[in-house]
Amino acid sequence: MRRDAIAGLAVAAASLFLFWLTLGLEKSALVPVGPGFYPRIVLGVTIALSLWLVISGLWTKQDKAPKKERLNYALVALQFGIFGLYVGALPFLGFRLATALYTAAANATLDPPRGARGWGRVLLLAVLTAFLSHLVFERYLQVLLPRGSWTGF
Repeated sequence: MRRDAIAGLAVAAASLFLFWLTLGLEKSALVPVGPGFYPRIVLGVTIALSLWLVISGLWTKQDKAPKKERLNYALVALQFGIFGLYVGALPFLGFRLATALYTAAANATLDPPRGARGWGRVLLLAVLTAFLSHLVFERYLQVLLPRGSWTGF
């Protein structure tokens, strides 16, 4: 069994357990959708994708000699640092601006852009991510996102 299939089984088991826990949440008489509705959607998608990973891990053949992967712990630490700065900037910059900056910084460190076209891609991805996530959460799901004390939005 490949490592992908084992990881998929672990994620599926954890997601099934968390899904089971959402079944015990009490429903509110004031709201037609209970508190477990959205977590169940996310966990259901996670379960489906992890089972897909298990199936693809079982379907493909195991490599005879696994490749040596070069682990980059500095990049992992840098990503945690960027995320920490993002969380710290949320109250001051607000969700939209902090998310755009975080997405741009994370994208640029994971795949450094080459030239103006690469930086344009980073900027476009950052703006679209901030705009679409704001649109989905604030407008559709009606979740209040942090407003920046420095920016006002």
